[in-house]
Amino acid sequence: MIQAIKKLALIGSVLVFSLVGCSAANVSNEGGESGKIQVTTTIGMINDIVKNVGGNHVDTTGLMKSGVDPHLYKASQGDIKKLDTADIIFYNGLHLEGKMVDIFEKMAKKKPTIAVTKNIPEEKLHSAQDSSQGFDPHVWFNVKHWISATETIGEELSTFDPKHADDFKKNAEKYIDQLKELDEYVTEQIAMIPEQTRVLVTAHDAFGYFGEAYDIKVMGLQGISTASEYGSKDVSELRDYLVKNKIKAVFVESSVPKKAIEAVIEGAKEKGHEIKIGGELFSDAMGAEGTEEGTYLGMVRHNVDTIVSALK
Repeated sequence: MIQAIKKLALIGSVLVFSLVGCSAANVSNEGGESGKIQVTTTIGMINDIVKNVGGNHVDTTGLMKSGVDPHLYKASQGDIKKLDTADIIFYNGLHLEGKMVDIFEKMAKKKPTIAVTKNIPEEKLHSAQDSSQGFDPHVWFNVKHWISATETIGEELSTFDPKHADDFKKNAEKYIDQLKELDEYVTEQIAMIPEQTRVLVTAHDAFGYFGEAYDIKVMGLQGISTASEYGSKDVSELRDYLVKNKIKAVFVESSVPKKAIEAVIEGAKEKGHEIKIGGELFSDAMGAEGTEEGTYLGMVRHNVDTIVSALK
């Protein structure tokens, strides 16, 4: 009798452990965030594409938050861990994240590490005119170039996860439709500014693609990279241009200190020409997460509305 009881107890224990094991396996394979592609990105604009295209099939982490300058960004140990644990990495390329180039090269040996600008034809890129290398990386200011980046991300996610390729394609097409509408909006709004005052002046030369695509003259005190220095000659030359052409507004950037632009405004004032700050633009970083400006679509609309309001 005692032996029979012991035998039943042993069988019961085995069944309990088996059920716990099955339950744990189910949690591991199906529960929570498991089964999703783990994506790490650099700038917010790229992270926003991944969210829209990846949908429910991805978990995405952006390294650079609102107000962060990617030109000067240095990866922390926490960032390295996020890159190391990712399934796939998306970054801008074109030396935007200049201090992280070596990291991307190392990561590329272990996992897909994709520059989202890789499919933009070289003849459509602007050569860097200052000490930064290669091409101007601020391609997101021509919405058509950002459509190319969206297509690249969709293709790369489909290659990585063919099972959900149809979903990635549908999501990409839906987002691209929104981008096309945005492109039309920008064109229509900028055309409302009188041609003689259609001049966009900012702290650094981030809006070159914007100027070319939407027919507005663009001037920056610093070069394409904020790592480049500006001097008193740069300030005086920009000041004199603004005074001569009676430009009434300049713009500050959320990720660049205001000191340089304020020097230009003060210089113009000494020459009897009043210039106001037309507003804050988002250049190398989007707005805070959870706000309209914290999305690419919202960021571009905010910039355009701010520019038109000040210059029209």
